[in-house]
Amino acid sequence: MKTVILLGTVRKGRQSHKAAHYLERRLQALGIETDLIDLAKTPLPIAGTEEAETPEAKRAIAHIGTRIDEGNSLIFVTPEYQGSFSGVLKNALDHYWAEFQKKPVGVVASSSGRMAGINASTQLQHVILSLGAFPMPNKLLISEVHTAFDAYGEPKEQRIVRSTNKFLDELLWFASAFCLKKQKEVVA
Repeated sequence: MKTVILLGTVRKGRQSHKAAHYLERRLQALGIETDLIDLAKTPLPIAGTEEAETPEAKRAIAHIGTRIDEGNSLIFVTPEYQGSFSGVLKNALDHYWAEFQKKPVGVVASSSGRMAGINASTQLQHVILSLGAFPMPNKLLISEVHTAFDAYGEPKEQRIVRSTNKFLDELLWFASAFCLKKQKEVVA
């Protein structure tokens, strides 16, 4: 089983990456293979532009597409910007469609305020449905993300640990169910 984490933040001084790395460590501790795609380290051109048609861009887009396709489940991590999810994440999603088909997707949203990215997470769940994927009902919402993790990347509050446990339990249950179904389809 493999979970791909798509980190949708590129801003200087970003904070949501702490949640992505925490989830990566937690999944690995559970024996789950992970692939963290950090859009700050692997930028994509704006979808539909001439820049996206260059040979170099096409290779980069295809490489990330292969990585997404190899996941049995996905986690989208985004900060909330102006009441929505990040533009860099939306651009990444616009490059792909088939790679998301019939996969469970967990949403992690964060904000510097107390609302914890609730608007971004709800909007992102709607987009996930449009991608032909299945958004998990439970979301991992992290408020005041700039103070939520210690210097080692661990949550400072037990509520984040509890929420993460519930979030991962649900995602992995659905991922296992989807894997079994796909295996049965291959055998049939």
